[in-house]
Amino acid sequence: MTVRTCLLRICLPIVLGGVLGGRPTAWASASPSAQADPSSRSDGQQVAVSYLPDLAELMRPGSSEMRDVIERYAIDRETFFRFQHVPHSSTRREAARSFYREWLNALAAVVFDAMGIDGRTDWLLLRNQLLYELALLDREERRATEMEPLLPFRGAIVELREACRRMQPVAPREAARQLTELDGVVERTQKALAAGRRPAVQGGGGAGGTDPLKPIVASRTVAYRASRVVADLRQALEQWFKQHHGYDPLFTWWASKPYQSLDERLKAYEKYLREEVVGFVEGQDDPVVGDPIGREALSVDLAHEMIPYLPEQLMSIAREEFAWCEREMLRAAQELGYGDDWRAAVERVKDLHVDPGKQPSLIREQALEAIAFVEQRDLLTVPPLAKDAWRIEMMSPERQKLNPFFLGGEVIRVSFPTDGMTHEEKTMSMRGNNVHFARATVHHELIPGHHLQGFMNDRYNPHRRVFDTPFWAEGWALYWEMRLWDLGFPKTAENRIGMLFWRMHRCARILFSLGFHLGEMTPEQCIDLLVERVGHERRNAVAEVRRSFEGSYPPLYQAAYMIGGIQFRALHRELVGSGRMSEKQFHDAILRSNNMPVEMVRALLTGEPPSRQHTARWLFSGEVAAGAAGPQ
Repeated sequence: MTVRTCLLRICLPIVLGGVLGGRPTAWASASPSAQADPSSRSDGQQVAVSYLPDLAELMRPGSSEMRDVIERYAIDRETFFRFQHVPHSSTRREAARSFYREWLNALAAVVFDAMGIDGRTDWLLLRNQLLYELALLDREERRATEMEPLLPFRGAIVELREACRRMQPVAPREAARQLTELDGVVERTQKALAAGRRPAVQGGGGAGGTDPLKPIVASRTVAYRASRVVADLRQALEQWFKQHHGYDPLFTWWASKPYQSLDERLKAYEKYLREEVVGFVEGQDDPVVGDPIGREALSVDLAHEMIPYLPEQLMSIAREEFAWCEREMLRAAQELGYGDDWRAAVERVKDLHVDPGKQPSLIREQALEAIAFVEQRDLLTVPPLAKDAWRIEMMSPERQKLNPFFLGGEVIRVSFPTDGMTHEEKTMSMRGNNVHFARATVHHELIPGHHLQGFMNDRYNPHRRVFDTPFWAEGWALYWEMRLWDLGFPKTAENRIGMLFWRMHRCARILFSLGFHLGEMTPEQCIDLLVERVGHERRNAVAEVRRSFEGSYPPLYQAAYMIGGIQFRALHRELVGSGRMSEKQFHDAILRSNNMPVEMVRALLTGEPPSRQHTARWLFSGEVAAGAAGPQ
């Protein structure tokens, strides 16, 4: 059965059949209000009852006709990539293209106008995601082509692993011959790259050369990317070897030595790329390199996020927000007696940290303070189980090199000095995680921020998690930094400086991340921006930029904090400021809608059904003209 047939069998009966009929009211007997008098229960029983959700609400029919379709897509995609798992494979890439195209073709057959607003929103979200996946495959292919002169052995190693995946029998003697031949290819490639690096060599094969005996010239960025691919290929080769080694006596006899030689050759080549071309030095912190994607790719990513702005327009928005932060910083500095020298006021606040060993207690107090603040003002629903379930873990010194501050969710991971750090590292860590900086971000990581988000995402419309976007996830948490400021959460000038420091940091993230991917800023300039314009400790600034560009975060991630927060702020003004929704209705509706581009959240909350041809058009900041281009 084709993917299209599967989708039509699932979706069309739902769409044509209309909304499901009512259900029996079996939930009535299970309602908390129907239980025994709470005063007759033990403390433990009362806690358990407080965790019980409203079953009447949970047993209502689902509101989106596309829910089962999307859940099926997510499961099938996961299964597909479990068997199409070999990295850097052109076969895998073409199979993925076919997978996404078949789903797009099937989606086109759905009767869009027969669905309600939730179904239409989900249809558009799925189409948007499929188009983006295809665009990412094209990007992957272009980047693979750039690396090809440095990786002429890639295809052969990938094919060995894929043959194993297809459960094809191996010919031991032929395998040994292939390994020996690949060993020579890697050796010649490294020699050609070394020749291309000699100042006396002019011309030659260049970056586009295909003959491994000709000099190869490669940029630092492409070499860095290629070194990571070599590491992946070594792992794939190891998996292939272990699948046969020891189980097939002839394979072990023929292939063991050639495999060991090739593995050592690949290891040496990876080291050569990293140290000689990229500039890493063993025993020292790695330099920040990164891999900018360029303006065209940024525009594709913005279209996928339904952001109708150009990268330069987002940077202009960041500068406006930055200017507001600087004005507020001056007011706080003047209140503390530092005149116009707000940087001196920031340095003073950094010294207001707790002693070693005291940070977990501080975080707990600050988390409870934020929870009480939102509950007392009835700003949103905080389920008792969510309020009790979060935990604290201290972050390892190694992880703090990439994350010098907090990481959040159900478990808040806290950075603070450990005994193995140098004196300078300890000082910077304490100053970077001082009392007021921490107070400004604990609620970002826990409640009403990431922990509450994750809790609600697991329980309401979980099918939409496949559309997750940092503009919703990080934007929501950043929005609460803005909202709490407006509601008077900062009590002192030091509190305000703590909040403003991070708000300026989010503005700087837009500027340095987009500037880097546009090719306008180097990593070193990004670090200087954080030190000079925001007031970061240099070590923490280096860690922040490394974290942004080392590869685990998508290119728009750092811009998503402030831009997503501005989107939610604009939506709050539109719906709560106009009186159409209360604070609690607004915030609960966002959390129960689940993670998606904020423009689609707006469609759901305003009740305006999007059209089948919908493209991003919501101008959430001023009267800037739309203009981002990408897959439609």
